[in-house]
Amino acid sequence: MAWLRRTETLVLLLVVLLASASTSAAAAAAGEEEERVIRLKHSDGGYSYNHTLAHILVEYASAVYTSDLTSLFSWTCPRCKGHTKGFEVIEIIVDVENCLQAFVGVAPDPRSIIIAFRGTQQHSVSNWIEDLFWKQLDVTYPGMPDAMVHHGFYSAYYNTTLRYEILKSIKWARKTYGNLPINVVGHSMGGALASFCALDLSVKFGSQEVELMTFGQPRIGNPAFAVYFGEQVPRTIRVTHQNDIVPHLPPYYYYLGEWTYHHFAREVWLHESIDGNVVTRNETVCDDSGEDPTCSRSVYGMSVADHLEYYDVTLHADSRGTCQFVIGAANQVYNYVREVDGSIILSRYPQEPQALESM
Repeated sequence: MAWLRRTETLVLLLVVLLASASTSAAAAAAGEEEERVIRLKHSDGGYSYNHTLAHILVEYASAVYTSDLTSLFSWTCPRCKGHTKGFEVIEIIVDVENCLQAFVGVAPDPRSIIIAFRGTQQHSVSNWIEDLFWKQLDVTYPGMPDAMVHHGFYSAYYNTTLRYEILKSIKWARKTYGNLPINVVGHSMGGALASFCALDLSVKFGSQEVELMTFGQPRIGNPAFAVYFGEQVPRTIRVTHQNDIVPHLPPYYYYLGEWTYHHFAREVWLHESIDGNVVTRNETVCDDSGEDPTCSRSVYGMSVADHLEYYDVTLHADSRGTCQFVIGAANQVYNYVREVDGSIILSRYPQEPQALESM
């Protein structure tokens, strides 16, 4: 009977998603005035999509899925090659209880601090998508009474070990390497965490110091939050791929006003067009509404396969276990290994008491 319940759930999901997608045209007409207001409030600050940068950053979003922490820390893993050569990991954080993983490091090109967040493991994507469909806006973003976000995404960054360790690593990196700009990346749920991280860092260091690029991320807040996010993190690119299901979730209903989820700008939609025997790969830079009806919202997003690959780069775990990881016994690769509140921390620098006092 479990398979029957699962089938019924997926059928219901398909029906509601199709209904949601069919409202795109209506949103462009009946909701045109509302979306225009949001569009006018967005600003990208002159920041534009960079194809080369996207190809570099997606490799970091892929590498963070590596379960062999020793090879990841030494940057010798199979995914730690190509455009990311010369990257130096400063810290890896693995929250075992909450199945979260992120790393902080310094890249030679672009010369910056890179923060990457892992998304949902491949073998739990279907379950996660089902749960994601029913997520509700249930917490007010601090300091923004009208801005609502989902508690799960918000808490995964703000209420776990991740935030503390990331801020501490950035402080050490800037002290050691200078005030480098910061690139935050993530795929899937990792894109949601990366978004909250980028917002946090933009408030702390200034919006011109932080750039965000996510791949196949879900919606994380309502229209008021999307506007606030655009003002605070203008240097943002949110990449979607063909019929990837996750950017369509949680669903967008224009007629619910501030009670619906709403993407922030700017989307870049990767999709193929076919003319006879000619297949063209397109990279469409969408408008600044966050919900451009001519981009990913123009298709029925029902593909998990499109979610797990961007720019021909694999974006899922390299192990079958949902939260498995491997760490070598020898510690010559990483200087310090700590366990903090159920999290495993590998770092190049010692624990510093009161590390965040001056942040």
